[in-house]
Amino acid sequence: MDREPDTAALRALALIAERGSISAASSELRLSQQAVSLRVRSLEHEIGVPLLVRSARGSQLTAAGELVIGWARPLLDAATEFGAAVQDLRAGREGSLRIAASLTIAEHLLPGWIARWRGLQGPSGATATLTAANSSAVIAALRSGEIDLGFVETPELPSGLTAATVGRDRIEVVVAASHPWAGRTVSPAELAATPMVHRERGSGTRLAFEQALAAAGHPLEVEPAAVHDTTLGARSAVMAGVAPGALSVLAVRDDVRGGRLARVAVSGLEITRPLTALWRGSDPTAAAQALLDEALRPVEPTA
Repeated sequence: MDREPDTAALRALALIAERGSISAASSELRLSQQAVSLRVRSLEHEIGVPLLVRSARGSQLTAAGELVIGWARPLLDAATEFGAAVQDLRAGREGSLRIAASLTIAEHLLPGWIARWRGLQGPSGATATLTAANSSAVIAALRSGEIDLGFVETPELPSGLTAATVGRDRIEVVVAASHPWAGRTVSPAELAATPMVHRERGSGTRLAFEQALAAAGHPLEVEPAAVHDTTLGARSAVMAGVAPGALSVLAVRDDVRGGRLARVAVSGLEITRPLTALWRGSDPTAAAQALLDEALRPVEPTA
């Protein structure tokens, strides 16, 4: 692929993955199914590998498709941010709530929070800009004044910032459906001695997993089988059979339901972590408080 990526085709592919079918993606994009399908096929031709598995029951990403969307996510986020900035410039709006969130929150929770918050703001209200990063980067951005509100998943909260718990998350060990561990129960000792797919250092997911094993008396003993700086990359590696992984239930529940991943029970070990909002000073801004209210609104429990 020797030309600039086709963001329209990448966005179509991402929507198909999120909605589960070409028809649902075409409806959201307000295009015909044929037009959306042609975009994806053109992208497959450019890259040279299949990206979708199409069936009567819907469409699913191939392993290569998962990787492509993972790589494309920063580009798509930047394009969305650019479009929003241009729209704000045209409208002459002032005021923006700058948010940074660790990846699980940014991918699975914040879109709903922001959508409800925007509905309350009205057409002339403040706008939100979102940066996705690991927990340590979110904390650094908040300390430097680059953002107004941060959301992190790390069990170790920083000093000098105000914090509020907005929920809890569960970390689960998962494997590819064909892995020998599928359907098994393993011990913490066996888990600690097994090379695994991990998130990068600074990730709240990885820290919560390491701390839970250490508290059980079995700190990690081996080097990772692979390290990824995105949840999607780690999930794709596990799905491809690289090694077991420990990921948020929010990130893997659809793949578990679809049979692409299998949960692995770990005897005597349950890994949970807080989901925390952070800000500078004693009280958040009015816009930040309104978003926090949406984050604290009760939701259905995760499966």
